[in-house]
Amino acid sequence: MKKTFLFIPTLLIIVSTATGQSFNNYGENISPDITHAYSSVKASIQNESVDNVTLEGEIVQTCPKKGCWVRMKVSESDTLMVRFKDYGFFVPKEGMEKKKVIVKGKAYMDTMSVEMLRHYAEDAGNSEQEILKITEPQYIVNFLANGVLIEK
Repeated sequence: MKKTFLFIPTLLIIVSTATGQSFNNYGENISPDITHAYSSVKASIQNESVDNVTLEGEIVQTCPKKGCWVRMKVSESDTLMVRFKDYGFFVPKEGMEKKKVIVKGKAYMDTMSVEMLRHYAEDAGNSEQEILKITEPQYIVNFLANGVLIEK
């Protein structure tokens, strides 16, 4: 009888570990269980921002200087710039590429100035030539995250 009581909890732990994903949490605690489709969020934010949205994607790049932003792939053709609310938290600067990421916060359209685009390009380690090629602002989807989950 004692063996049965020990076996069942051990089996449950093994099964839950094998099927569930493990994440590191940065900022506000968020759940990986509920995410929104990027296509519907993108359609909604054409007119106004959307608060309290959770998106899933793959990390393309993190800020190599501080870990203060993430570029994440959210569809075959779209990459999203994610910044962190009030610079209240940072993510690791290295080794995060191609990892699954879940972000929760506010999605909105905004014009990113040439100065900011160049700043992010410099942070990303782009060459001076590449940075100087940035001559026009871009109207892009932005994301201000309250919390971030990155797969372990």
